[in-house]
Amino acid sequence: MKKLFFILTIFFSALTSSFAQDADMQETARSFMRTGDFDNAILVLNRALQNDPKNLELQKDLVLSYYYKRDYVRAREGVEALLNQNEIDVNTYQIAGNVYKALEEVKEAEKMYKKALKQFPKSGALYSEYGELLWAKKDYAAIGEWEKGIKEDPSHAGNYYNAALYYYYTKDKVWALLYGEIFVNMESLTERAATMKSLLLRAYKEKLFADQDMMQNQDKKSSGFAKAFLQTMGKQSAVINKGISTESLTALRTRFILDWSKDYANKYPFKLFDYQQQLLREGMFEAYNQWLFGTVENLPAYDNWTKTHSDAHAKFSIFQKGRIFKMPNGQYYQQL
Repeated sequence: MKKLFFILTIFFSALTSSFAQDADMQETARSFMRTGDFDNAILVLNRALQNDPKNLELQKDLVLSYYYKRDYVRAREGVEALLNQNEIDVNTYQIAGNVYKALEEVKEAEKMYKKALKQFPKSGALYSEYGELLWAKKDYAAIGEWEKGIKEDPSHAGNYYNAALYYYYTKDKVWALLYGEIFVNMESLTERAATMKSLLLRAYKEKLFADQDMMQNQDKKSSGFAKAFLQTMGKQSAVINKGISTESLTALRTRFILDWSKDYANKYPFKLFDYQQQLLREGMFEAYNQWLFGTVENLPAYDNWTKTHSDAHAKFSIFQKGRIFKMPNGQYYQQL
C-alpha cells in the first residue's frame, strides 16, 4: 500500500510539474506575442506542444502567432488541426474565421460559421462575425445574423454596432437610434463608440423628424414597440422646431422618457429607457446627453459645459465608471 501511495505521489507530482511548465512556456510565448516577436512565440509554443501535443490553448496561440505574423498558410494548417478536435470552443471558431477571411476563403469561412452556430446558437460573437463576412460580400442577409445575435445574446456589443450602422443607411427611424445608444453604453471608450456617437447625432438630425408623419416610409410590419417609440417621439416634435442641438435633444428625450414611462414602460420593458429614467431621477440626464451628443456636436462647447457644470459632470463621470451596462434577455422587440 505504501509503495502504491509512493508511485501515485510521484505520478501526480510529475503531472503537476508538467502543467506548470506548459503554463510558464505559454506565458513566455504570450509575452513575445505582446511585443510583436512572433518568431520567438512560435518557437516556444512548438516546444511546449512537443510535451503536450493535444493542448488546445497552446494550439490556438500558435495559430494566432502565425496569423499575426501574416503566415496565413501555416495558420490555416493549424486551423484545420484545431477544427478536427472533438472539443472546440467559440474562440477556436473565431480564430478560424479570421484566418479564412485573411485568405479570402469565403466559402470555407461561411461553412465554418454555419457549423459553429449550430454548436453555439447563443453566441453573439459568432453571429456578429458571420454577419460581417456576409456584409463584406454585399449579402444583406447580414442583418438577419446581427439581429439573431441581439436576440440570443443581448450582452454582446458587436451586433448592436453592426445593426445600427446598417439601419442608419435604410429608411428605418428607430433601430439605428436605439441600437446605437445601447452600443455606446456597452463600449464607451473605443473609437467605435466615438463613431457611433457621431452617427447618433446625425440620425436625430437627418432621419427621425425628416417627415411630419413619423410613420411615413416606415415598414408596415414594424413592431408595436417601434410604433410606440415613433408615436411618443412625434408628440415631442415641437421641441426641435428651432433645430437639433445637444440642449434640444436633452429636452426632447426628457419629455419622451417621461411619457414612455407613463404609457408604455409596463407593456414594453426596456433597459435603455429604464437607465435614462434612472439618470433623470438622479439629476444626471443632462450630463449624460452632453456626454452622448455634446462631445461630437461641439467639443469646445462641451469642455466649457463641463467647467460651468463641474459638479454635475463629476457626479455622472463617477457613476458611469462604477457600472456596466448590459441588456437583459427577453427585451427584444424588432420584427423582421
